[in-house]
Amino acid sequence: MSAKKEGAHGGTPGSPVPASWGIEPVPERLRVLSFFDSLLLWGNLSVSLLVIVIGALLVPALSLRDALLAIVVGALAGNLLLALAALIGADGRVPGMVLLRAPLGRRGSFAPTLLNVAQNLGWSTFELIIIATAAAALSNHIFGFSGKWLWTLAFGVLSWGLGLLGPIGFVRRYLRKFASWALLFSMAYLTYWAISKSHLHAFWAQPGKGGFPTFGQAVDLVIGSVVSWTPLAADYTRFSRGRRGAFWGAGLGYFVPTIWCIGLGVLIVLARGVSDAQTLPAAVAAAGGIAFVALAAITIDESEKAFADIYSTAVSVQNLVPRMSQRLLITIVSAAATGLALALNLGNYQDFLYLLGSFFVPLFGVLLADWLLAGAHYTADRIFEAPALRLEQCLAWLVGFGLYQWLSPSGPHWWRTLIDHTHPGYVSFTASLPSFAAAFALSALAALLTRRPRAAFART
Repeated sequence: MSAKKEGAHGGTPGSPVPASWGIEPVPERLRVLSFFDSLLLWGNLSVSLLVIVIGALLVPALSLRDALLAIVVGALAGNLLLALAALIGADGRVPGMVLLRAPLGRRGSFAPTLLNVAQNLGWSTFELIIIATAAAALSNHIFGFSGKWLWTLAFGVLSWGLGLLGPIGFVRRYLRKFASWALLFSMAYLTYWAISKSHLHAFWAQPGKGGFPTFGQAVDLVIGSVVSWTPLAADYTRFSRGRRGAFWGAGLGYFVPTIWCIGLGVLIVLARGVSDAQTLPAAVAAAGGIAFVALAAITIDESEKAFADIYSTAVSVQNLVPRMSQRLLITIVSAAATGLALALNLGNYQDFLYLLGSFFVPLFGVLLADWLLAGAHYTADRIFEAPALRLEQCLAWLVGFGLYQWLSPSGPHWWRTLIDHTHPGYVSFTASLPSFAAAFALSALAALLTRRPRAAFART
């Protein structure tokens, strides 16, 4: 690849590591992220005030024992899918939405691309809202002035700056040097802050009150929070040195903090009585002392998640308009997320997670089945020379989505009202796993029935 073309991807001509890379397969010399780098990246991305708040959604409907079991089951299932998505990304060496050209076709990948852009923009907005809320609580505690709008703008600019670094610069210049260690300190102290007021024996013996969520719905909440990263995984693991490091780095890196964060959220509700995302920062800030410092560190760390969502939104849009500047897209998305964060609040956070799960769990089932039947390896031809549309695979995805929604409706009120006339009631078991299994099986069957010679993938 010529130096001129390298420069078109965000670096300077002849630079060893461009700040950004487009949708073409990443060359071997830029596959520099090690297992440790992946572990740091996914470990940092998994720690979030928004993830902690998921624990607040599980109790008191579930007992502490059932809530922790749901967290472990959901984390195991979700992180296995995430690790596989990371592995496929390292194998294909292209962004997540570009990978979907292989199972769905070039134009077939446009629908999940638009959904992924919407979910990333939503996550970016939620992240900036919770960051600004936490920063405002800290500012009010010190200066008597919250200035939430000002913090929204400030962290919007910071997230934009991190987005311009690209995945390699983000890991090497930011995470390795100081961010990971500050985050570890924050989580350790917040855990102490929660446990110091916990009566664990009494909490363990206390039964759940029932209602929403059921055990299965709690598992789906956890799965949904993890699986929302599967469409983004390849955006980062395409820079990994190998498939094994990408698999274990993402799987282990995200798994342990997921259990830690959501379990911490459960304890904070039980011990501190804090059950709302927007009141959590104020409660921690009111404790003062080291808790105050820990909240400040985790608030700054929260900008990492906004970075990831903003960066992946830009990369996803490039699946639709490959020649559009990634830096310009990052700037546009950052401005849009900041504007939405100024205008909105967290709203129905759990409904957002369920809706994401219903879209992306079966979508990954289709991708995994197609990748396995391709010999567990995607070539550039299979991705870039795919037909315009593989209708049978798109239908397998839609069936999986329909099954999830039938078992556990989520979305606008009119949609849930419509499904209420047909579905069997909110099931006590998970909707994610049947949805994934159905999409996987139908996709595999369709691929076997329609298998053609390699020439069939040539552009028509």
